[in-house]
Parts: sequence; C-alpha cells; structure tokens
Amino acid sequence: MVNVNWELQGCCQHNQVVFIAAVGVSTVVILALWRTFLLTPFKLITVFLHETSHALACKLTCGDVEGMQVHANEGGVTQTRGGIYWIILPAGYLGSSFWGMVFILSSTHLLATRIAAGCFILALVIVLFVAKNWFLRWLCIGFIIFIAVVWVIQEFTTFHVLKYVILFIGVMNSLFSVYDIYDDTISRRVNSSDAEKFAEICPCPCNGVGWGVIWGFISFIFLCASIYLGLVILS
Repeated sequence: MVNVNWELQGCCQHNQVVFIAAVGVSTVVILALWRTFLLTPFKLITVFLHETSHALACKLTCGDVEGMQVHANEGGVTQTRGGIYWIILPAGYLGSSFWGMVFILSSTHLLATRIAAGCFILALVIVLFVAKNWFLRWLCIGFIIFIAVVWVIQEFTTFHVLKYVILFIGVMNSLFSVYDIYDDTISRRVNSSDAEKFAEICPCPCNGVGWGVIWGFISFIFLCASIYLGLVILS
C-alpha cells in the first residue's frame, strides 16, 4: 500500500523546491510579459483550450460540434448543436483551469510530461479538421511543431525542457482563465460572455457578474490545488 504524504511532512525537498520555483518563475514571466507580443501565442493556445473544453462538454452531453474558431484578437467561438447547454457554457472557463491543473501536475514526472505532450499534440491534430478559420489551423500547426521540437531536444539532451514548457502552459492557462473571467464578466461586463448566457438560463437568482465571481473562485482553487497536489506527488 502506497502511503501518500498529504500533510507534506518533510517539505520541502529538492524536487519540491524546483517545482515551486518553476511555478513562481513562470508566474513572474507571465505577469511581466502580459501585454507584450511574446506571450500572445500562449494566450491564443489558452483560448484554444477554452474552446476545446466547450467542444468536449458538447460531445460528452451527446451534442455535435459544428466548428471552432480562434482569432488573433484572443477571441474564440465554438459552434455546437444539441448537448446540455448549462454544462457546455461553464466548460470553457472552468475547463481551461482544469487543463491548467493537468498540465502543471503532468510536469512533476517525465512519463506524465510525455503523455500530456502527446495528448496535447493529438488534440491539436484533431482540431485541424474541425477548425473553421485558417488562423486556428496555423496556430495548431505552429504548436505541433513547437512541442515536437522541444520534445526532441529533451530526448537528446540532459535538460528536461519539455517538462518546463508543459508547466509554463499549465500556469498560463490557470492565470489567463482567472483574468479572462474577470475581464469578460466583471471589468468590461461583456453581455455575450458565457457567464451572462449562463445567468439567462439558470434558475438561480445570480447574474453574470455573480457567476463570474463563482467561476473565478473555482479557477483559483484549481490553481492552488495543482500546486498542493504537485508537492504531494513530489514528496
């Protein structure tokens, strides 16, 4: 029987320190470069995972995905038919946070990193066939090449660069999801946001801002949980 160190006794060992430092450095880099073009590709891939989460929620609730689009202005849309709408709507924001957690946790083990990278490439390939605009297709192709090159570098050198790229994408997803919720539902109050649409169909007495706060809190919990569970795995 495997004993799990839920209490994090003996923290922090070398691997745990490196993990915390990597998350911290990724956060600082992301915040420092937030409004620069250098971060744009990673913001766009976060939008991609947001839209992919809508698509997955649609398929899992027996709906059909008619197309996906990601635009250069960091916007995106997923055309769906059928499915359970009140599950599909929050899946974008919360799904992005969930994938952020998955990527962060995957970075704690080399095999898990390879599996995450492989699944990510597979998802990008699949989306190539449902993408409705060439910008999304080129984004998918670009990241397929990028992840593949980084993977090859890791396999032929002693530097585990793929692990840190996967972790960076995970942190980026977690932070961008919280920011996106705030920007769409609280700061600018976009009437066409997922939260506003969800408020229209949900019988609960809560408006779009309220759902934005709730989803933002859940997204923050995902980020904290990923750091805690990462430390548990490495203990």
